Amino acid sequence: MFVMKTRYILVAFLAIMAGIIGFAAIFQETFIALLRHPTVYGHARFFHIAPATLFFANAVVGILWEQRSLASGNKEVILHTYRTVAFLDSRLSSPLIILSVLGGLSLSYNTGELWEIGWLSASFLIFMLSGAFWTISDIPTQYKIRRLISSLEPEDQTLPDELIRLIKLRWWVSMAGVLPLAVVFILMVYKPDIAAVADWFR
Repeated sequence: MFVMKTRYILVAFLAIMAGIIGFAAIFQETFIALLRHPTVYGHARFFHIAPATLFFANAVVGILWEQRSLASGNKEVILHTYRTVAFLDSRLSSPLIILSVLGGLSLSYNTGELWEIGWLSASFLIFMLSGAFWTISDIPTQYKIRRLISSLEPEDQTLPDELIRLIKLRWWVSMAGVLPLAVVFILMVYKPDIAAVADWFR
C-alpha cells in the first residue's frame, strides 16, 4: 500500500510539473505575464528561497539518514529509514521543487532576461540538469527498490544483496543531484560576473 501511494503521488507531481512546462511553452506570453504580476512578485522571493532551502536540506538529511541506517545493518532500521526518505521525497520535495522553480522564474523575469544574466542563467541550467538527472536515475532506482521491498517476507532476517546494492547506489545518485544544488546556492548568493548561457552559443 505504501509503495502504491508513493508512486501515485510522485506521478501526480511529475504530471503537474509537465503541465506547467506545457502551459509555459504553449501560452508563453500569458505565463510570463502571470509571473510578472505585482502580487506574485511580492511573494516570489519567499516562495523561492524557503522551498529551495528546505528541498536542499531534505536531500542532504535524506542522504545521511540512509547511510546511517545501512551502517547499522539492521533490517527494520534500513527499511523504516528508506520508507521515511521516500515519503518525504514524494510529499515534500516534489511540491518544494515546483514552488522554488515558479518563485525563481518570477524573480528572474522581474530582474531581466533569464538567459542574458550570467549567474542567473547558469543557476537555472544547473538546477534543470540536476532535476533531469534525478528523474532519469533516481526514480527508476526507487521503483526497483520498492518492488524488492514488496517481495520481502516478514520472517526474512536479512535483506537481499540486490536491495542493499540499490540503496547504496542511491547515495551516489543523491550526491550527483545534491552537489550541483550547492553550486546553485553559491551562484545565487554571490552572483558572480560570468558569461550568460545565451552567450555560449554565439
